Amino acid sequence: MSHRQDSFSDGEKEEPGSVSAVADAQYECRHRYDPSFEWDAEEEKRLVRKLDIKIMCFVWVMFMSLDLIRRNINRALPDQFLKDLRINQNDFNNGQVIFFASFLFMELPSGLISKKVGADIWVPVQIVTWSILCSIQAAMKSKTSFFILRALVGAAQGGFIPDMCLYLSYFYTSHELTTRLSWFYTVLGISQILGSLLAAGFIELRGLHGLAGWQYLFAFEGLITGVVGIFAFFWMPPSVTSTKGLLRGRNGWFTEREEKILVNRVLRDDPTKGDMNNRTGVNLKGLWRAMKEKDLWPIYLLGLVIYIPFQPPQTYLSLTLKQLGFTTLHSNLLAIPSQFLFAVNCLWMSWLARRLNERSFVSSLANIWTLPLLVALYCIPRSLESYWSWVRFALLSLIASFPYCHPTVISWLSRNSLSVRNRAVSMCFYNMSYQIGSIAATRIFTQGDQPFYGKGIAALIAISAFAIVQCWLTKAYYIARNRSKQAKWAALTPDEQVEYKLTSQDEGAVRLDSRFVH
Repeated sequence: MSHRQDSFSDGEKEEPGSVSAVADAQYECRHRYDPSFEWDAEEEKRLVRKLDIKIMCFVWVMFMSLDLIRRNINRALPDQFLKDLRINQNDFNNGQVIFFASFLFMELPSGLISKKVGADIWVPVQIVTWSILCSIQAAMKSKTSFFILRALVGAAQGGFIPDMCLYLSYFYTSHELTTRLSWFYTVLGISQILGSLLAAGFIELRGLHGLAGWQYLFAFEGLITGVVGIFAFFWMPPSVTSTKGLLRGRNGWFTEREEKILVNRVLRDDPTKGDMNNRTGVNLKGLWRAMKEKDLWPIYLLGLVIYIPFQPPQTYLSLTLKQLGFTTLHSNLLAIPSQFLFAVNCLWMSWLARRLNERSFVSSLANIWTLPLLVALYCIPRSLESYWSWVRFALLSLIASFPYCHPTVISWLSRNSLSVRNRAVSMCFYNMSYQIGSIAATRIFTQGDQPFYGKGIAALIAISAFAIVQCWLTKAYYIARNRSKQAKWAALTPDEQVEYKLTSQDEGAVRLDSRFVH
């Protein structure tokens, strides 16, 4: 039978995960909650595989539909995109700022809407919306239309990523979530490989019926993501106990016993997942309480900084290769090796974090990888000779294949949020900090600094060095906070500790009996 020990009981205390607390919260799976229920490890393993097929695979496909659209603008650059719209690189940078600002602006509103109506309803609406806008991008003729559509696409996509991270947390334990998020973020590499191949083909259509290749690219990618969005309306279940549907079958995906296993294993891993219904919105009081969780701000600050060093080289890789003398076709195809390595690096980073049960030091490895490459890129001769162009290509590719620690940091944030309310808001805040960093990254490689971007690379070196130290300081902060909590907890008598558990109104990270992972 199950080797898991129940971390909560059905007694009188109303700790998160107790029978009364689950009922009071109107947790959507409360009718399957049973503290005494047992199962064997093989049953659970089989059901997790089923979740991976039914839930994780399609979440991956939906994220693929977002990233294809989000980054297809980069793949349009080698096809005279700037010339066709009569804009320069600084105008393009401004368009990216507008995109990220709109994306950022919609993170929290989108997250709150999703929490209220359910990700299974809101996310398909988002996907269909951005697919339509992507297709409309094929009609862009000027700087004005470029700016307007970048704003609309950013607004449509804002909030999707934290929505999906929260959605996955309903189905998986904390340990499993880290693994699934690493799979989730392989999209960022694989979508670029697929996108580069699509771009290489569609850009060759330039001149057909008087249209540019990038126009065919936008129209096609809008079409295929629209199909994904329509399918999502009928495939995404609200929870493991609500899987009946048109495409999901009259009897749903799971038997009653399977539902009980899936519900109780998640609650025993993290009882706080039962403290809120998945269609209960976060009110202003709850939002303010979550915003005041100062112990999560060190992770928000990580999101602001640690991803900047790889973004400009990755964004402008194809354009930089074109400026260095490679053809349009070769510029897109030469981006593929870095994208493949990016996906591989994402997986081993997450594996290492799980294996070592370490987050801060593992996250710092991302910039430990990037920093020496940036230094080398800054120091090599700024020459357009063939040899140095290939050296520059190799260095840019390695930087663009940055070991992505995003899955590790998101799982870390989820663990330290310690409540569904905090988790719903903190995911949005973290992604907002990421988008602010992305906005800053768009200002680093400028028109006057091309094609070698010496000033920009110098700035990235400084940011990368700071990011390494920042990861270590974040670990030091959480160690200090845990020691402080432990000292206060140890100062209580055993009776006072029991009384605290039974009666304290403290929630989330401020509870003395909770500890932070780092």
